[in-house]
Amino acid sequence: MSVELEQKRLSIERYAMELAFAAAKRSEDPYVQVGAVALNKDNRVVGCAYNGLASGVKVESTFWENRDERRQFMFHAEQNLCSLFKRGQVELVACTVLPCSCCATLLCSHGVKRVLYFDDYQGSRAKDIFAFHGVVLEQIQ
Repeated sequence: MSVELEQKRLSIERYAMELAFAAAKRSEDPYVQVGAVALNKDNRVVGCAYNGLASGVKVESTFWENRDERRQFMFHAEQNLCSLFKRGQVELVACTVLPCSCCATLLCSHGVKRVLYFDDYQGSRAKDIFAFHGVVLEQIQ
């Protein structure tokens, strides 16, 4: 591989994050779009997911206006992602936003070894949860 091509080639981390951002674009939430992608030990994509309502659920446009109200009905991208793989199958998860505390615990319980994120999420204890469970956490900008 030429040096020029090598310099243009995305790193695995950037590749995963780009896929997570692409997945986020599928979210029907007009205010908060989150995407996540899982890679196995060979850096192969196991799955991509995004936040949203259960498949087939239709809501009025006013549903989206109250964040606190709609949050209780939403599935997080990480929850959807974990439904796509078995425990121990995934090494790396990239998320467009730092996972919430519950999703951090879920990722740890699925044996994820490394988590990348782009934006911070205020109020999340994910950093503490990942540190406690020995999961490597890295912010990618």
